[in-house]
Amino acid sequence: MKRQSIKGLAFIAVAGSLLTSCDLLKDLDYKVTPSPLEMHGDSVKVRVDVTFPEKGIKKKASAEITPMLGSTALKTVTIQGEKASGNGSVIQYKPGGKVVYEDMVAYKPDMEVADLVVTGKVYKGGKEKPGKFEDKKIADATIITPYLVNKDFRVILAKDEFRRVTEETTFAQINYDKGKSVVQANEMKDKDIVDFQNWLAAVQTNPKVNIKTISVVGYASPEGEEDKNNTLSNDRAEAGKKAAMEVAKKAKNDKAQTEVYSLSGRGEDYPGFKRELEASTAISEADKSLVIKVLEMNSDPATRETEMRNMGKTFTELDKNVFPRLRRSEIITTYDLTGYSDEELKAIAASTPDSLNLEELLFTATLVEDLNQKLAIYQVAAKNYADDYRTHNNVGAVLYMQNKMNEAKAAFEKANSVKENPISKNNLGAIAGASGDRAKAKTLLSQAKGAGSEVSYNMGICQIQDGNYADAVSSFGSEASFNKALAQMLNGSATDAVKTVDSSKDKETAQGYYLKAVAAARNNDINAVASNLKSAIAKDGGLKAKAAKDREFLKFAGNATFTGAIN
Repeated sequence: MKRQSIKGLAFIAVAGSLLTSCDLLKDLDYKVTPSPLEMHGDSVKVRVDVTFPEKGIKKKASAEITPMLGSTALKTVTIQGEKASGNGSVIQYKPGGKVVYEDMVAYKPDMEVADLVVTGKVYKGGKEKPGKFEDKKIADATIITPYLVNKDFRVILAKDEFRRVTEETTFAQINYDKGKSVVQANEMKDKDIVDFQNWLAAVQTNPKVNIKTISVVGYASPEGEEDKNNTLSNDRAEAGKKAAMEVAKKAKNDKAQTEVYSLSGRGEDYPGFKRELEASTAISEADKSLVIKVLEMNSDPATRETEMRNMGKTFTELDKNVFPRLRRSEIITTYDLTGYSDEELKAIAASTPDSLNLEELLFTATLVEDLNQKLAIYQVAAKNYADDYRTHNNVGAVLYMQNKMNEAKAAFEKANSVKENPISKNNLGAIAGASGDRAKAKTLLSQAKGAGSEVSYNMGICQIQDGNYADAVSSFGSEASFNKALAQMLNGSATDAVKTVDSSKDKETAQGYYLKAVAAARNNDINAVASNLKSAIAKDGGLKAKAAKDREFLKFAGNATFTGAIN
């Protein structure tokens, strides 16, 4: 907790006079900062300013002073007069002086309601003078408000890519004789045309299928005159459209007999030719290279054809098995397919989940509230799509929500082994943080950048635990949460903390009211302290005992308004 966050408590002097029969030490003044002491990170830092007045220590006297915090001894400091032997801090007989004592110790539970007491030994001429040092309480301990942090580390569900409406296509092809654009009767019996007709018949009454366009593209093979081939490809596109409309008529599909057609003639299909050439096993690699060279070096169609014909058997193979495949029109139907409704997806997931695809499973799991149902869907996804890290990650996320930490950890590790990813790194960091391994949590979270706001939130929890309150405020971002409010208060902004709590879901929870009571104490508002404590205790009776010993309220210990609130 930052010093400036404790208005009125930054420096409290606990003055004491240590008198001995021989006045070896006298009238020492102690100022402890902060007072009460505060737990910061995992430790309690102690600073004591010890002032020696004039003649406060005899010239040949020395003392070993050891602060005790509960049962824990802090480091010993040695102080000596100007003529004493030793290696202690020297205090002049006149005019006196000051010693600044600082130490830090690991916090222990017994320090919460402990006193900070100085004990010691006094020496003269190097010989101890028993009983000449009076033990003295110099401060109260310990404010442990950082322990209010919610260790609600957040896990991330990997997102689905589900789309209710998807754009799909069907494909059919009509082939033509050389130099012709007439559709032969046997072409209409080919499997792709028959499948196209059956599909059109099936979707006619399907409200989930909306035909957007039917593109008919005509092509010619790269031989003959270019102008004729351009015309030929256009004619083949027209012929393909007529054939497609005839197929739609037989299928009784009204949707495919409207103005949904688009036509284009692509002329000579050189990309297709190269593709078919490369696929041929009857032509040597050398001849393939030669054919490509002929095409690239000769722009005149007649010259190209002459050069290819001069290649003998190679041209025969081209003419027999390559060129015919290029004399075609392609019928490409583009349509929107509307998938299952939410209710349909939930029903299928409950009955036959194996029939859903990956994205449908991942999406459907987000539609159900019951964690057992959600887990069951993700487990089906993990079984059927084990090579997708999202399935294992999301199994782990639900297990985490069910507080099954060991099983969740195993699932996150599986996800990260399938594909190293920042989402699962965050989730493993959450596991580490929840189990108390803060160092491991921070390492994993640092590797999870970009996974989501959950990463920063989780890091903010660790930063509160580390005592880095300003960093924590930044990490929590704009979201109003209890932990952000706690970080703001620990960072010195009690007023902002109250505003944040009141904007969060914890506004009317026991912990929300308790935090506002602490903020009110830091602002010296006893009425707000009392009202918020009453509300907190009404929701959680266990907070009565906590408030009674909480050093945040120490200055109100004798105040009737305060005692009335907790009794």
